[in-house]
Amino acid sequence: MKMFDIEIPDCKRFGGYKPCFPYKTCYEGCARPDRPFGKKILIINLDAMGDVLMTTAQLAPIKRKFPESYIAWITLKSATPLLAGNPFIDEVFAWEAESFLILEQMKFDLVLNADKSKRSASLAMKLDAEEKLGFGLNANGQIVPLNEEAVYNYKLGVDDYMKFRMNKRTGQDILAETFRLPFERDEYVLQLSAEEKAGTVAYRKSKGIRDSDPVIGFNTGCSNLYPNKKMTIEQHLELIDRFSAHGNIKMLLLGGREDAVRNRTIYETAIERNPDLVTKLFNTPTEGGLREGMVYENAADIVITGDSYGMHLAIALRKYVLVWFGVSCWSEIDLYDRGRKFIPLTGHSNEEVLFCSPCWKKKCPYALECIELIDIGGMYDTVMEHISGR
Repeated sequence: MKMFDIEIPDCKRFGGYKPCFPYKTCYEGCARPDRPFGKKILIINLDAMGDVLMTTAQLAPIKRKFPESYIAWITLKSATPLLAGNPFIDEVFAWEAESFLILEQMKFDLVLNADKSKRSASLAMKLDAEEKLGFGLNANGQIVPLNEEAVYNYKLGVDDYMKFRMNKRTGQDILAETFRLPFERDEYVLQLSAEEKAGTVAYRKSKGIRDSDPVIGFNTGCSNLYPNKKMTIEQHLELIDRFSAHGNIKMLLLGGREDAVRNRTIYETAIERNPDLVTKLFNTPTEGGLREGMVYENAADIVITGDSYGMHLAIALRKYVLVWFGVSCWSEIDLYDRGRKFIPLTGHSNEEVLFCSPCWKKKCPYALECIELIDIGGMYDTVMEHISGR
């Protein structure tokens, strides 16, 4: 593109503010040429950090479909660390005024909105793009599907019977259809830096954990929006007690700032009951933020968790995952053959699911029976079978 007497290169690296490499200009021979924008694509995905991680599974199919492409992503500022260093993403925008000003000036070939929320849908409608897929907003302020392939996904949001009883497809499968992408069960994409990987090794070493020691991580919490996803403290303590009988098993309590009090209670109670656990059970720091939390969860070989961001992180880190479900939909989660789902079975048969689960209720009218039905013995047996087969 020619502006006045300056040639503006069709290059993703060139920002127009400073040279890409010291003392090099595009006119004198680029040090690393051939990075054209190609298909310009924006992904809108703000809602829930776990969902942001799950949406990264669409990046590889996008790149297969559009090999020469520029992929940008806008998400909440709190979720931007999840996308740091992602090899498929050219630019990450935080949900803030500066980003809106920039995006409104740009022209995209394709906008992909994964969120059924009014704020994401309104942004999708406002942007200049040749094609928009996913979800938008109509003149009445209602969320609507933007393409026929998004209709199934849309219906899952407005039809409880379809979502809770009929659907057997994973979230990745459904979103691939929404975005008109071939579904090949691609993995999440999360990139740990060399320093973060070294931090995992250093943490294990600091706790006297040998390479041969199986390490179980307990992700004890969940979003404050759905507190009823949590296993009880006593259930965690029962599992810790069972695993403590095996001398080489080490255990980590994992979580974020919102889990600090709960984890401290679990840790102190466990140590009070069994002082020998000081060399087997470790309460990881919770104040360091998302990237530091990844380092600690990466230190585990096996993660026991509810349906939460911590579960999605374990999947992204390719851990062996045991996940319990109660209020949320287990059919939408893919563990990629690395783990086991525990759903609330009534005990009348091996297939009869508790009548009210899943429900996505924030308050339970049935005394959280789905949590009481978590198969603690089955979790213990599954972990021991996995360890013995390592």
